[in-house]
Amino acid sequence: MKKKTMKYVIFILFLGLIIGSALGKIIAWILPDGSVVEKFFVQAATWGVEPITINAGLMTLTFGFTFELNVVGILGVAIAAYLLKYYL
Repeated sequence: MKKKTMKYVIFILFLGLIIGSALGKIIAWILPDGSVVEKFFVQAATWGVEPITINAGLMTLTFGFTFELNVVGILGVAIAAYLLKYYL
């Protein structure tokens, strides 16, 4: 069996997180507004770095990032970890 590198494992788990979060947004969009189930999927923990803007005269650069994690995102990571362990 081929050994998985740490970069590969992190990439697969990150991909699972992105796909899971996107599915959470889609599920929340399909469900009726204001329902308890919709709130469950929409509610997310958000953290990151506030945008920093550097004005260099001819060019303006903005740096920053935000992570948003919801329940389906966590399920996406769990499914990706399962697939990574048994199939990939």
